[in-house]
Amino acid sequence: MSESQNTPNAFDKGERYDSTRVAWENIWSDSDIKDELDAVNSKRSLATIERYARYLSKEDVLLEAGSGLSAVVIKLREMGYNLVGLDYAENAIKASLNYDDSLPLLVGDVHQLPYPKNSLGAYLSFGVLEHFEHGMMPALHEAYRVLKPGGILVLTIPYPNVVWRLAQWKREMQGRTLIDEEFFESAHTRQNLVQYVTDAGFKLEEATPTSHSFTLWGLGELFRGEGYYRTNALAEGLGGVLGKILPWAFNYMTLIVARK
Repeated sequence: MSESQNTPNAFDKGERYDSTRVAWENIWSDSDIKDELDAVNSKRSLATIERYARYLSKEDVLLEAGSGLSAVVIKLREMGYNLVGLDYAENAIKASLNYDDSLPLLVGDVHQLPYPKNSLGAYLSFGVLEHFEHGMMPALHEAYRVLKPGGILVLTIPYPNVVWRLAQWKREMQGRTLIDEEFFESAHTRQNLVQYVTDAGFKLEEATPTSHSFTLWGLGELFRGEGYYRTNALAEGLGGVLGKILPWAFNYMTLIVARK
């Protein structure tokens, strides 16, 4: 696939592109890096990291596109990976550098990455591309452009699980389709995600359901532990069972790993 096919042209970003960015700036202003680090070191997060880390090289420069408060950047760098973070929320980058000014972080847009083509070993994106009203294809094309041949794409995207579908049904009964009219968020089936990724030119390595215990967290206090988005022992135990017997029905985030 040629570079021209993978370099995003001008496109309509939709009415909520700027308001969603502002919402993220507000979210990060109200968040704490230590809480984010606590979450990234949770059992469910570490299981996901273990799943995709085996595809990553410690010799290449890797990029997390949409790094927020940089918890994943910090964690993977501790593991020996040369991971750089980029986010369009400038306050998140500033807060991250106030925490650790040695972190390699950039303010930027995932649709216009400051890298030449074929320059990065991996592109990581966790819960980011579902927030673009115009869809994820422009960002996927840009990811393809900057990755080396054989480079790795890692995505996590919310799945329309049974809890999400129930919440969506309630919203529709109230005459709404979005969680927040100013903050865009979507969920995608496995089939949709695989189609998007392969249409962008990537070869799929795996599409895996993850974080079943956090789907249960969404049902309320019965499954919530103490601390920042912590699940309790009941959620962890039942989530483990559901991950085996109903892996997609209770999937919270689909992990996509693909190769250029």
